[in-house]
Amino acid sequence: MAAIRRKVLVPLATLVVAGSVAVGSGASFTSTTASTTAVSSGSVTHANNVSNMTIGNIKDDDVITGSVTITNTGTLPSTLTLAETTGGTNNFIASDLKLKLTQGTTELYNGTFGGLVDGTKLALGALQPGGSTTVVFTVTLDETTDNTNEGKSASQSFQWVSTQEAGGPFSFVSSLPIVGN
Repeated sequence: MAAIRRKVLVPLATLVVAGSVAVGSGASFTSTTASTTAVSSGSVTHANNVSNMTIGNIKDDDVITGSVTITNTGTLPSTLTLAETTGGTNNFIASDLKLKLTQGTTELYNGTFGGLVDGTKLALGALQPGGSTTVVFTVTLDETTDNTNEGKSASQSFQWVSTQEAGGPFSFVSSLPIVGN
């Protein structure tokens, strides 16, 4: 009888051990997923269609115009300003050579060529990505000028500055020199 008990107990013990392993392993259904977050910063850039405006052979009573179109080539909205830089020259009798800057119907500056205070920023407004604006430069040599202005020259550079709207840290600067004689 002991042999029968042993024959019954060994398989029974094996079943108990197997059952406890199955229960102890915590076998249950699971599902796992993942997601990735990617971050990239926007850009503040612009392009101007004219990088150097040269006016030659100006004479008394001449009114010469040229324009520069600035396009927001970045991915962020920006505000645009125009500033005259330091280091310009004007060998003409100052009051005889004039510069007028206009944007559409808005007059931005009208005075002596090179007379805009260095570093003064002229606000040109907001530009959405892909948007553009045009500034017209009109240079005039006074009709009453005399031989004193013959063979003279003047030069001034301007900087176009795009700054991210809402006070962000991005900005982009490009320059436009204007040379005339």
